[in-house]
Amino acid sequence: MTDNIRIGVQFVPQHHASYQAIRDNVVRLEDAGVDIVYNWDHFYPLSGDPDGTHYECWTMLGAWAEQTSRVEIGALVTCNSYRNPDLLADMARTVDHISDGRLILGIGSGWFERDYIEYGYEFGTAGSRLDDLGDALPRITSRWGKLNPAPLRDIPILIGGGGEKKTLRYVAQYASAWHYFVDVASYRHKSEVLARHCADIGRDPKEIEHSAGLRGDDADEVLALADQLLAEGVRQFTVNLAAPDYDYTVIDALVRWRDGQA
Repeated sequence: MTDNIRIGVQFVPQHHASYQAIRDNVVRLEDAGVDIVYNWDHFYPLSGDPDGTHYECWTMLGAWAEQTSRVEIGALVTCNSYRNPDLLADMARTVDHISDGRLILGIGSGWFERDYIEYGYEFGTAGSRLDDLGDALPRITSRWGKLNPAPLRDIPILIGGGGEKKTLRYVAQYASAWHYFVDVASYRHKSEVLARHCADIGRDPKEIEHSAGLRGDDADEVLALADQLLAEGVRQFTVNLAAPDYDYTVIDALVRWRDGQA
């Protein structure tokens, strides 16, 4: 697990915003000093007008790969159900090349039922979707070994979620990073479960970067939680940037906090 503290921003203006606003804020986020810019993988807004404006995840990541030069980019997280795993591996490899090796493959099992219904995917159950993710991950990593040209680096896989029987086992097997929304008590518990899964397969849990989503608009409260989670072993801290306000108060505070830890 890297000792470097990294600040991520999930760019939720992917809905209810013009692409001009999205493009301008991606540049602003890179200039603000964040380390990672994420979008999400949905087809409809998750709040507000359910039929409001919205843009597709991977097309956008290809544009961000050309638009940016320093930040890492990825989805938090892409839905395994929406694309054939071998195709997804190829898409990730392509964006990896466009970005000169800055893509993170964030992936999860999916949950937003409207996406499935409207686009004709089988929704199944939470368990079946997790099983599908478990089947997909080795196909993705295997496909990367077959593509020509190969990815520019070992593309980091970030898995989101805290399910103790399946999700955290997949993290132990395949992930470079694990992302979850946590308080200190739940982080300690989930981290212990992850460590046990790592022990079962002989992997050092320190190889996995721990990432926490931080919620809230009060910078002091967010920084206080970041301090607590940092002491517990979290090294990536992700907050949201939402339309229409595009408030950078918490983001700027976290960047200053990160720089002050050096």
